[in-house]
Amino acid sequence: MQTRFDITIDRSDPAVACDALTRRTGLSKSKVKQAMIKGAVWLQRPGERPRRIRRATMIVHIGDRLALYHDPTILELRPPAAHCLRDHSQYSIWFKPAGLMTQGTRFGDHCALSRQVEHHFGGKRKVYVVHRLDREASGLLIVAHTRSAAAHLSRMLRNHAIEKSYRICVRGDLSHFRRSGHIDFILDEKAAHTEYEVIRYLEETDHTLVRVRLRTGRLHQIRRHMDMIGFPVIGDPRYGQNNKNTAGLQLVADSLAFDCPFGKGRVAVTIDPEGIQPL
Repeated sequence: MQTRFDITIDRSDPAVACDALTRRTGLSKSKVKQAMIKGAVWLQRPGERPRRIRRATMIVHIGDRLALYHDPTILELRPPAAHCLRDHSQYSIWFKPAGLMTQGTRFGDHCALSRQVEHHFGGKRKVYVVHRLDREASGLLIVAHTRSAAAHLSRMLRNHAIEKSYRICVRGDLSHFRRSGHIDFILDEKAAHTEYEVIRYLEETDHTLVRVRLRTGRLHQIRRHMDMIGFPVIGDPRYGQNNKNTAGLQLVADSLAFDCPFGKGRVAVTIDPEGIQPL
């Protein structure tokens, strides 16, 4: 069960964040420490934006507001590991496995790629997530490490200067319907444009492997568009019918290509959907 505890530090509270939360929430000190370490505790000081705090011994002051977002199920999760495939100093390219969020939530970030990137670089680099993948999906993501890189890469994404493609597996024979095409159904009252091309039809399972490219970035765009034309992505837990699969969502962001914004030439990474080794 998800619970949110909000407290404002007063004169009666201990000056240490962990002790104040333990006293005011009724949770054990070990549970409060666990929540802090995993990114579920937030501090807001007058005139400042809320920020995560992780250090149990952090000193708090009268008027500080602490919020603890407690969900035992989330806190006990053990996330799969992401892998750094390229390190270009100002940005890096990662493989995100299925089951790992791109960014954390109020209830923690230990199950997020962003936190794993921080750990990978020992906290010595900033982490700016410039694009995302659904938690159920896997594939390539670019992470910026400076404000300049984040601004450049975000602008390139908006201008479609970063070529991204996805490999999906859908239910049915899409080649019989149309081997390639465009899907332009409006999503969330906004234009949405998906391009696809059949790789091959798998007759033994009645599935089709498909290459997809996006020209817009709407929520769950590939998954929703493929379901709307009657060919849902295999393993999709939200969209489509009769497409269950024990291996999970069959959607992989398997290719990235762009000109480095810092003069390092052409950057191109393609992965084997069955693994994480760049080709």
